[in-house]
Parts: sequence; C-alpha cells; structure tokens
Amino acid sequence: MSEPTDSEAILSRINPKIPHPARIYDYLLGGKDNFSADRAAAEQLVAISPGTREGVRAHRAFLRRAVRHLVTTAGIRQFLDIGAGLPTQGNIHEIAQEVIPDARVVYVDNDPIVLTHGRALLNSTPAGVTKVVEADLRRPNEILTHPDVSSILDFTQPMAVILAGVLHFIPDAEDPYASVEQFKAAAPAGSHLLLSHITLDFAPPQISRDEFTKPYDKSSAPMAPRTHADVLRFFDGWRLVSPGLVEVVDWHPDEDEYREAIPGGHAWAYGGIATKP
Repeated sequence: MSEPTDSEAILSRINPKIPHPARIYDYLLGGKDNFSADRAAAEQLVAISPGTREGVRAHRAFLRRAVRHLVTTAGIRQFLDIGAGLPTQGNIHEIAQEVIPDARVVYVDNDPIVLTHGRALLNSTPAGVTKVVEADLRRPNEILTHPDVSSILDFTQPMAVILAGVLHFIPDAEDPYASVEQFKAAAPAGSHLLLSHITLDFAPPQISRDEFTKPYDKSSAPMAPRTHADVLRFFDGWRLVSPGLVEVVDWHPDEDEYREAIPGGHAWAYGGIATKP
C-alpha cells in the first residue's frame, strides 16, 4: 500500500460532524467549503442575531480596508496572518501584491480544510511570495520559529501581524494576551498589529452571552466575546492608528464600497490597527 500524500493526510483529519469557526464563517460569507454541521451552527447564530450575515461581511470588508491602509499608507511589505481562515474574495496577498508585487504573506491556520484550500489557491498566484503554514496561535514560538515563516519574513524589518476574527475563539483560560504579546515582542519597531474581535457590547439585553455563544459550544473552538476594554488590552504598549479601536463599520469606511444595512445598526465586532514605537 502506498503512503498517503500530504493532501490525503490533511483531508483525513477533517471531521465534518464538528462545526469549525472557519467553515461557519465561510458559509456566512456565501462560500461552499462547509458541511451540514457548520451550516446548522451558522443558522443558529442567524436565528439569535438576524444581522449575523451582514455583520460577518462588514467584518471582512474592514479587513480589506485595513490591509489597503497598511500597504498604501504605512508601506508595509510583509504580513503574518494568524488564524487566516478559508480563502475568499479579497485575500491579503491579493490586496497587498496588487500595490506591491513582491509583498510577502504567510498565512497561518490549524484547520486541515483551510490548509488544503489555501495551498491550492497559492498555486495560481505567481506574484510575490505567499505561503500557508500549519500552526496554532496558542503556541507562538512554533509559528515564529517555523522555517517557512523565518525564511519568508524578515524580522528586522517592519511587518504586519494580523489577528482578524480569531482571538474570540481563545478563552481567557488559554491566555490569549500572552500569545499576542509574544508576537508583538518578535515584531520590530515600525510594525503594525491589525486586530478585530467579536463583542456583545451592542447586543440587545434579551440576548445573553450564553445564548449567543451556544452555537459554538460543540465546535472545535468555543467563542469568547470581549468588551471594548478587554480588546483594547491586546494593543497595550503600541500606538493606535486613528480612529482607534472602533466598530468595524466605522474604521475608515469606504464610500465606494457597498455597505449592507445591518439589522440593529451594529456589526458586533471591534477593529483597529496599532503601530510599534
């Protein structure tokens, strides 16, 4: 019997019966890389909060705007995207390499289906240097010392560390603040931290934390929403770029970008960028 290929080995680890945040997110964005368990969990979220789909799309639109800012305004040429999720329209390397063709991007994720689709995507992208790495943000040293990370990213030059829509899947018991501090410490002066995070600060009083997070209870990563003050802690010691840590829809909104009406008017997510002194 022949040895399984890398792709076959990765696919063998995918459990379609357990919802996964990346696949739930994919479904809410209108993607097709998800299973019935992911769709069921997503529909539970929509039933609890009817604006979930619009909020997820607003979250993604914030990421696109923020990356454009990093490339065009801050001149960042290298990116470490941790918890990257499934490829979708307007990926970081596409936005960055459109402006800076030789921009370098490393995507990091621990979901097998993300790795499979990400690597397939890279085969069709000749510009710049782009790589998908299997690792977990809860083990920063494994990411920072990974040969594909250290060979592609120059840690003596400014970079962007991106943690978009991922930290709310790390509970306080696993100390996400310590993990973020390790990435911040490894980045040189002039680097940027791009971060977005789910919050219940704008949830109506009838929606409890337990009710909102329940669809994720049986997933591979339960959800941990945080307050504005809690999210702001991730930026400690770095200088926030205007307008600071705000709702994702309020972070340099693009007048030319289609913005869906979000029921209740809130996207239930904060976003911001900070620079390292």
